[in-house]
Amino acid sequence: MNPQKLSFTNQRGFELSADLYLPVESHPKFYAIFAHCFTCSKNFSAVTKISNALSNEGVGILSFDFTGLGRSEGDLVDSSFSSNVTDLLDAAKYLEEHYQAPQMLIGHSLGGAAVLYVAAELPSIQAMVTIGAPSYPAHVKHLFKGGLEELETKGSAEVSIGGRPFRIDKQFVDDLEQKPLAIFLKKLKKSLLILHSPQDEIVDISNAAEIYGAAFHPKSFISLDGASHLINNVDDSKYIGEVIASWSGRYVEVTKIEGPIHDLEGHQVQVRLSGSGFTTEVKTPFHHLTADEPLEVGGSNLGPTPYDLLMASLGTCTAMTLRMYADRKKWPLKEVEVFLNFESTHKTDSENPNDSKSKVGQFTRLIRLEGDLDKDQQNRLMEIADRCPVHRTLHEEIAVVTEQI
Repeated sequence: MNPQKLSFTNQRGFELSADLYLPVESHPKFYAIFAHCFTCSKNFSAVTKISNALSNEGVGILSFDFTGLGRSEGDLVDSSFSSNVTDLLDAAKYLEEHYQAPQMLIGHSLGGAAVLYVAAELPSIQAMVTIGAPSYPAHVKHLFKGGLEELETKGSAEVSIGGRPFRIDKQFVDDLEQKPLAIFLKKLKKSLLILHSPQDEIVDISNAAEIYGAAFHPKSFISLDGASHLINNVDDSKYIGEVIASWSGRYVEVTKIEGPIHDLEGHQVQVRLSGSGFTTEVKTPFHHLTADEPLEVGGSNLGPTPYDLLMASLGTCTAMTLRMYADRKKWPLKEVEVFLNFESTHKTDSENPNDSKSKVGQFTRLIRLEGDLDKDQQNRLMEIADRCPVHRTLHEEIAVVTEQI
């Protein structure tokens, strides 16, 4: 799904490029800011996947490129850890002025350390999340070891991080040395979620233990077992987004918006597909779903297919109808399972089976009833299955009226 493209000017006059991920109904539960890792950008896979997963859960996410990275103005030599912190403050100010003050900060790697520093400066922040963050920013100096000698003699050097060349100056490294996190964490009484992989090859998991030990409660730790530092696996990114969304529900106070925010402006269902691929958001009056296509047909497999949803509609309606009927009759129906398949098949009475008009869409529905039911009760419930509203709708003549808006 394509985020909104935005930009804002930081304190030093550089224009920073940003993306805003909004849930399909455009009424986020709250807003958050995502700070990417030092070698990343807002377009980095983990950033986009986690932001999409959070927006699917109703959170508005602003991600942006730090000074000198991605599509933001400036050179990397204009960037330092301190400038990352001020860029975050500028991003929060932009959100507050144009949308709503952020209530959560999320940071990956060095971006995680940055959000811990900036949180104390933002009264609106109620919760913080770090992903693979160093407990002491200077711990990442080992990434620059190939250029440290040149930094000392020339003041700047080109270093290689993750196979990518970067030019940094001595001020950046000196800046890292002067930022011990423990001092800040002792003063920071805000909810904290720490996510870290035991197999992190860049920032050792001992950093997570140090952050956890220095922070006040409420604090939580989630092990990202098997994940790489850069969160290269799509499933890991999706999991992180879902965990953050679930955790934040306990620690972020959601401001209720006045008015009928669940009526979808008079519509029962809203569907949105943006960007490349087939990942599609579905919003019902009170729930949010994702639909997609399998990988083999060009999808991302992030949700059920349209026909999966169609079969799910018939199956759920069948089960609910049987439950309502059994309850009304006071029959001991304990459980209903419905298995469904859909295919195009030839009409049994077709004179020309090769004619496409002779085909018919066919649902195969298998029902398992559990409970102390006699044969008559079971037979009656099987008859009632055909009376579920969705089943009856599928047998009616259906008109689809399409209008452009």
